[in-house]
This record gives sequence, C-alpha cells and structure tokens, in this order.
Amino acid sequence: MTENLTTNAAELTGSCLCGAVQLSVVQEHPSVGVCHCSICRKWAGGPFMSMECHQAPSIRGEEHIGIFDSSEWAQRGFCKQCGTHLFYRLKEGGFYALAAGLFPKSGNWPFTLEVFVDEKPENYEFANKTKRMTGAEVFAQWSPGD
Repeated sequence: MTENLTTNAAELTGSCLCGAVQLSVVQEHPSVGVCHCSICRKWAGGPFMSMECHQAPSIRGEEHIGIFDSSEWAQRGFCKQCGTHLFYRLKEGGFYALAAGLFPKSGNWPFTLEVFVDEKPENYEFANKTKRMTGAEVFAQWSPGD
C-alpha cells in the first residue's frame, strides 16, 4: 500500500487466489459493504462483501478475467484460472464493488453498509451496526439520471 501525500488516499492492491489477476485502486477511506440480494448470495455462496469504488480499478492480467452479464444493468468479473470472484460493476456510470477478500488489509476496514436487506435470509445476522437499505431504496438512490 502506498500513500498519496496530497490527499491521504492510499493505493490498495489485491489479487485473486492464483495471482493471475491483480487489481489496484486509490481509496481515501476504504470500507466494507455487504449485498444480500439473491444473485450475490448465489454467486458468492453467501452475502457478497465488497469495497465500493466509483472508478475502474487498474488491472494486471485482464486477459484472465471472465465477464458475466448478471442483469441488463450489471456484470460480474471472475478469474478464469482459479475462479475467484473479483467484482460486480454497473454497465454504465463507473461503479464497481470489488470483492473485499482480494485485499489483505480489508479485515481492518470499517463495515458500514448492508444492501438488499429485504432479501436477506433469516439464518444469519451481522453484529455490526451498519446503514441498511432495501432493494427499493438502493434503486431509488442509485438509479441512472438521479
């Protein structure tokens, strides 16, 4: 991790399990959010823990990334070599949710947001106090043109 002295932002670098894909992004205050939607739970085997980014990460090993259109507005990226889930991204607007587990220090970041809480199953609950949003609230806040 390198510090940017002018903005206190840090360059965070993470990789997939096999190391074929490395992602870097500059973040001033990294945090972890969780999506409970049925698609994320099916994809991740549980809630998808991620770091929100409003810029595309720098990627080394892009040729090893597979892209899946998971809806008409979003895509999911994974390493074609080892299967590691890398990101969820909107097709328009530059939003990325980078898998938190890619980054070695993500366990030190604050856990701040849970989305699609209306789709969360009853068999788990996080102890942390977070901002919680339903699917309707997410779409109302982040719809194109808003």
